Amino acid sequence: MPIQQPSNQIKLTNVSIVRLKKGGKRFEASMQIACYKNKVQEWRNGVETNLDDVLQISNVFVNVSKGQVAPTEDLKKAFGKTEVDEIVKEASLVGEARDRSAELILKKGELQVGEKEREHALNNLWKEIATQVSEKVVDPNTQRPYPVGMIEKAMHEAGFSVKTGKSSKSQVLECIKLLQEKSTLPIQRARMRVRITMPIKDGKRLKEQIHGTAEKVEEDDMAGDEWETILIIDPGQFRVLNELLSSESSALKGKGKIETLTMAGASSDL
Repeated sequence: MPIQQPSNQIKLTNVSIVRLKKGGKRFEASMQIACYKNKVQEWRNGVETNLDDVLQISNVFVNVSKGQVAPTEDLKKAFGKTEVDEIVKEASLVGEARDRSAELILKKGELQVGEKEREHALNNLWKEIATQVSEKVVDPNTQRPYPVGMIEKAMHEAGFSVKTGKSSKSQVLECIKLLQEKSTLPIQRARMRVRITMPIKDGKRLKEQIHGTAEKVEEDDMAGDEWETILIIDPGQFRVLNELLSSESSALKGKGKIETLTMAGASSDL
């Protein structure tokens, strides 16, 4: 549905809005809806840097829906005289003044999300979480990953709720814990396969401590000047190993490394 504006202004369609209340007045910056949500988030995350690719029209409104441009007096009170000297020119913001005002609204404003857009975002976030969970867990009986569809059914069964203010990655471990506690789907965290390398003298000194974190030692090679070991570990042990190498950084002189090779199911012979 087109936004009704005076005949000398562009009619905006499919507009989403970012609102900012500043100086006692509420201002709105209109965005391009074709990729609005992604563009706003990309701009806030630093991925998108060109303001012209984010704004549908370069203007500041009191009410976008009614096409009411913010009065000069209100802009002066809200943004200060320095910006206002250039802020409005033939119903458009120009130069650095436009960028500073629009960026302020983009940074601190409230993103107005419609019901359908919100539902779409929730569904996408749900799918992302389910996909990431399926990549991190296995069936303890077969050591094989579950299809995403089975994970989603288990999420429904366990009563998992998506939190819109948090990223999918930050909700994965919470989801796995809930599935282990409340779903009937048997799951187990997939084990990590990691490689650790360091000089032989340090390997001999730290070998017992490092192997103590492993569920299985696949390789243990001290040929040449370097010690290399490949381990199957619980994901929780990765931080332990990383912190150990960090604490030994002075002795290792930057030659101690840990890298993730693959995610793997726990071995049946452990």
